[in-house]
This record gives sequence, structure tokens and C-alpha cells, in this order.
Amino acid sequence: MKKIINAPSQIVEEMLAGLATSYSDVIHQVEGTRVLAKNDDHPQVGLVSGGGSGHEPAHAGFVGDGMLSAAVLGDVFTSPTPDQILSGIQAAEQGKGVLLIVKNYTGDILNFEMAKDMADMEDIQTEIVVVDDDIAVENSTYTAGKRGVAGTVLVHKILGDAARSGKSLAELKELGEALVVTIKTIGVALKAATVPEVGKPGFDLADDEVEYGVGIHGEPGYRREKLQPSKALAKELLDKLLADYPQPPKQIGVLINGMGGTPLMELFVFANDVNALLKERNITVTFHKVGNYMTSIDMQGLSLTVIDFTETDHTTALHAPVTTIAW
Repeated sequence: MKKIINAPSQIVEEMLAGLATSYSDVIHQVEGTRVLAKNDDHPQVGLVSGGGSGHEPAHAGFVGDGMLSAAVLGDVFTSPTPDQILSGIQAAEQGKGVLLIVKNYTGDILNFEMAKDMADMEDIQTEIVVVDDDIAVENSTYTAGKRGVAGTVLVHKILGDAARSGKSLAELKELGEALVVTIKTIGVALKAATVPEVGKPGFDLADDEVEYGVGIHGEPGYRREKLQPSKALAKELLDKLLADYPQPPKQIGVLINGMGGTPLMELFVFANDVNALLKERNITVTFHKVGNYMTSIDMQGLSLTVIDFTETDHTTALHAPVTTIAW
């Protein structure tokens, strides 16, 4: 294992310090916690998200004006503790309540719900929106039901814009729950991630193999086969996504997300193939985003996210300017 680190056991703390120091104009670390909070104090409902480290820039990279109020970091691929999440809630609270945006993993759900209960005891009104956009498998090692993956970032952006505009906690929860069902994601892996404290890849793939539907923690997908050209990968993932909607979408947004170890050159080749397929199917795309947003340390691969705008168009919210590290 070759990593640019000091000690594996200190990687999260040192990363937190590096983030806070490098972007002190946007965020700060709440003293004694693993919480990164935004510097501005625009009065609004607070938005808090988080989860295990190793998915950078998620979630700290999306803290700032127009997106998250605070992000809470756990150990690598491990949920933050309820106490840490409560610190994030306290940092985000401005008297209007706090909405927790939680990826659907068992540890995250349990710990964020416990933190919500703790916040309620402190008279901080708190609600939860659960993101479960990964359609690859129904259940996995880490969760009951569908996993929460890269589509979570679109939820941060759209709800962040709504919160900044003055929407109430109840309105944001309603919007979030309606939004989640329109977002679908599926991924493909070429090489597994290496967790620093483990020191070896989480699973083995031959040099000429890929795995469809792999999770962001290295959970297994639905099929393993020989590597195909980008056009074939794009068709596989797009067909799966579009087939999962009750009615074929007419207008969509597209997020192509790198898993951490995939060159941008390859992501744009894949984007070109996805766009060609959508054009063939007469599906209008009003929002594109390509890059690393919800990674899996150094995994080689990508995910494709589609958000359906047929009923409600969120293009304006997605294009609204923000002040964050990573958007």
C-alpha cells in the first residue's frame, strides 16, 4: 500500500485539520469535534449531513452558503457518533430548526436518529430526510433497502438553495422526500478501494474485469464481467436507471461521479457516450455535472445519477451559485 499519509490511525484528524486550515475563509472546525461548519450566519433552517470519511469531497466539501450548514465526519467508512452529530446540529441551529440529510446505511440511520432525539431534548427542532438513490441492489452489507450514494449531493444542492431562500423546516422535509424518489444512481468499479488501516483492496477484480452496481464502501454489486468499452458501460448503466422509473423521464439532470481513482479524461469520455444515448432517446438534459463528488477513497470506477425533472424542474436550484469547496 502506498499512501501519502503519516499514520493510518490519524488520517481523519489530520484531514480535518487540513480542510479547516486550507479553506478557513469558507468553513471552520468546531473545537473538540469532527464537525466542519460554514462561516456565514445567514438566518435559515440548518442543513447537516455526514457519514464515514473516505468519500471526499462529500460531505465537508459541500458546506457553505447555499448548501450545507455543517458536515460531521466519522472514521473511514464508519458513521459518526451521535455525540458528534449533535455537535453538528448545535453548530447549524439558528432558531429555525435543523434538517438532517442522511444516506441510507444502518449505522448512519441509527446514529442520526439518536442525535435527533438528543437534539429534541435540547429543544432543537430536527427532522430527517433519508437518501436511497442506489438502484443496484435492494439490500447490502451496510443497509436494509437501497443505499444512499452520489445522488445525495444533488439533495444537498437543491435543499440548500431552498433553505437559503427561507423555506421552513416542514417545507424542506416535504421537498426532500419528494426529491429523493426522483433521483436514481448506479455505479461500476474497475478496482476496489484500499482503506488505510486495512492496507489492501476491499475486493479483488482481475485486470480485465468490472463489477456493476458496487457500493461506495466496496459492497458487492449485481454482476461481474469482462471490461467493455465506455459506450457499452454507459448503455448498461443508463438502461438500468431509466427502466427503474414508472414512466420514462422526458427531462432530466445528469451527474457523472468519479469514485476517486478515475481520471477526468475517462469521466468525460463516458459523459460523451451518455449524452449521445440520451439524444438518441429524445430525452432533454438541462443539467450536467461531471467530476469527483462522492468517492470511495481510491476506487477506480464511476457512478451515473439521473434526476427526473418531468414533474418538477430543479435546474434553477442546481445552477444557483454557492460558496463551497467542492461544488
